[in-house]
Amino acid sequence: MSDGTIKQINPFSGTEVWSVPGRGNRPLTKASRTPSPIDTDGPENYCAFCEARQLATPPEKSRMVRSGNSWVQLSGLTPEEMANTRAEFRRVPNLFEIVSYAYWQANHGYRMDEATRLRMESYLAAEVGREHVDAIVDTRLRAAGRDPEHIDDAERTQLRESYFAGGHDVLISRRHFIDGATHDDQLASSGTLSIDEHRAFIRLAVDSTEDLYARNHYARYVSVFQNWLSPAGASFDHLHKQLVAIDSRGVQANEEIARLRLNQNMYNEWGVNFAGYHNLIIAENDHAVLLVGIGHRYPTVSIYSTSANCRPWEHTPEEVDAMSDLIHAAHAATGPEVPCNEEWHHQPPDLDLPMPWRVNIKWRVSTLAGFEGGTKIYVNTLSPTDIRDRVVSSLYALRDEGVISRDIRIATECSTRPNRLLYNPNLS
Repeated sequence: MSDGTIKQINPFSGTEVWSVPGRGNRPLTKASRTPSPIDTDGPENYCAFCEARQLATPPEKSRMVRSGNSWVQLSGLTPEEMANTRAEFRRVPNLFEIVSYAYWQANHGYRMDEATRLRMESYLAAEVGREHVDAIVDTRLRAAGRDPEHIDDAERTQLRESYFAGGHDVLISRRHFIDGATHDDQLASSGTLSIDEHRAFIRLAVDSTEDLYARNHYARYVSVFQNWLSPAGASFDHLHKQLVAIDSRGVQANEEIARLRLNQNMYNEWGVNFAGYHNLIIAENDHAVLLVGIGHRYPTVSIYSTSANCRPWEHTPEEVDAMSDLIHAAHAATGPEVPCNEEWHHQPPDLDLPMPWRVNIKWRVSTLAGFEGGTKIYVNTLSPTDIRDRVVSSLYALRDEGVISRDIRIATECSTRPNRLLYNPNLS
């Protein structure tokens, strides 16, 4: 507009967003309280996700551990075996599922697979394992205001099973604070992980997504997301991702798919091509591209895989690592003090149309209010060029310092070639 207001329409969702001039220079975070010293003796024990409290979570499904210069994923460990290795990342069931095991049983007749049943029986056969699971069940019951002593054996059995065969998992990073932290404002975020650590974190998320689909054929979609800090919905200020199997794609996904049927090349045309034509590409590497997201309720950067493969677990290791490096770079440029959501999108297993794997990182730096609720017009404090300039300037410094991959090309170093997303078979 003539006064500098930028009106955006998200081409995939139809969301309307205005960026008002004069608001883009505001800091992304508010002044925090004075940091307090932390206890640095022994394993971290600051929340239920910390290393010293591994039995505060439901039974672990798998973990990523270092083995020399490589990574190994270990599955189905007993409590005794967990002490033999140090988990850098753990996959555990969510204590309070969004979509419960009982939901799948009642609505779909779902039953756990044989491998999961054998793992459960082995875990419960050991006294320490059974005590652990029952303690988790009791915690869940008390949170619901119920007395664990007053439930029958059938309900307890079902609750035990939910912590082995459920479809809502949490992927937990080892650190609560960065290495060498002395105060409680030095949280460990995605951006403070090393390049190699973040790649392992993403690989675990990819493998876990595939596993949830494989173990529940009623699941039509697995939602993968990360809430960082309480303003973004995190229960703990401890780095973790969540995966939730659901029996529906959701209204927004169905609307997006309807648009895709009309224009199979829309992720190129409305995503990467549009960003290229308007100088909104932030960075790239050989298999992915990072750009400014248009028409989101919060300031957003988007990472697209350029691979012809559409589902994360179908990507080559090099392609997964390329996505990881740009996701990591985006988080590092954002900074650990900014609340944000990381949202994954991929082609559902039962969809006949190809769509690229893509990840949105949304900065939760504003609060939706009456204006947004009444008009469904969302006001962003940052314009697309504000977002670009903030991230690009940070990336140059981070690359020089070796914090992010040196293989990342930034801003004017990036290609301007259109249609670089190869998910569309018509481009072959």
